[in-house]
Amino acid sequence: MAAKIRVIQYGLGPIGCAMARHVIERDGIELVGGVDVDPAKIGKDLGEVIGAVRALGLPVGRTLGEILARGKADVVLHTTNSYFDLFQSQILEVLRAGLDIVSTSEELSFPWIDHPVPAAEIDKAAKQYGKTVLGTGVNPGFLMDTLPLSLTGICQRVDRIEVRREQNASKRRGPFQAKIGSGMTVEQFQAKMAEGRMGHVGLPESVAAIFKTLGKGLVRYESSVEPVLADRPVKTDHFEVPPGRVRGLKQTARGYTCMGEFVKLVFLAALDWECDQDTVAIAGRPDLRVTLQGTNGDLATIAIAVNAIPRVHAAAPGLVTMADLPVVTAW
Repeated sequence: MAAKIRVIQYGLGPIGCAMARHVIERDGIELVGGVDVDPAKIGKDLGEVIGAVRALGLPVGRTLGEILARGKADVVLHTTNSYFDLFQSQILEVLRAGLDIVSTSEELSFPWIDHPVPAAEIDKAAKQYGKTVLGTGVNPGFLMDTLPLSLTGICQRVDRIEVRREQNASKRRGPFQAKIGSGMTVEQFQAKMAEGRMGHVGLPESVAAIFKTLGKGLVRYESSVEPVLADRPVKTDHFEVPPGRVRGLKQTARGYTCMGEFVKLVFLAALDWECDQDTVAIAGRPDLRVTLQGTNGDLATIAIAVNAIPRVHAAAPGLVTMADLPVVTAW
């Protein structure tokens, strides 16, 4: 990359701050601003807010317009919210400003099944302004969709795909531990899940991405979630969970063709969970089983989003998926 790609970090929560720190570590890209709605962060030096080792001389802005009034940019790293109704206006704002987008918003990774109308609006705006939008992350974006899809490239036939992700959530950040229900009673857990704003987001998107990419017809989708309870006291930097309370969850998604179940995804995250690995099993010709250990969800999300920047910046305009881009690698 001859010229540095200028990057704005939009959203300065724990992941956004860590992502911005990673940007300033990398060659070929330059952090030129940060946006957040938190009054405690606005106006402060971006380096201080993200925990960098030095001041950056870049005050955090309340709006994207404030940052662009001070200088030009090329790409926005967007890390604000999982849900379409909460981030759609932000994506459109960035496109109208003439910037490419790499977002970690899960529902943006493959939105055409559950959000076809707003997805079409974003795609139309991206093409109108000549910019590219990608939703990605470790999951959705890689472990339960891009990785198994890549493995099918060495299969002559694929009959069924199962992915199981198990995490020791004690290693994850506080907001992640909260969204899996840590410390709740079973009744509180069930009530929060019924509201639809807790737990892992992205299983429908991963299932849809696999079906669409492999040319399969999705005739039925099923999902379930159950709490994982503590059988002993569990303590992290963020939660103390007594026995009988929730320390995590298990979510399962199944996608069916007219011939039966074709995809099964199991997401299990719990405090002090003994197993910490990802397994992809493909039934077909040949049968494959791949186990990945050492995946840190936060580090991996940051890495894949930053590594995708040059691919997105060079891509044709529109709302794209990981399957639409050349393979995203470290660089």
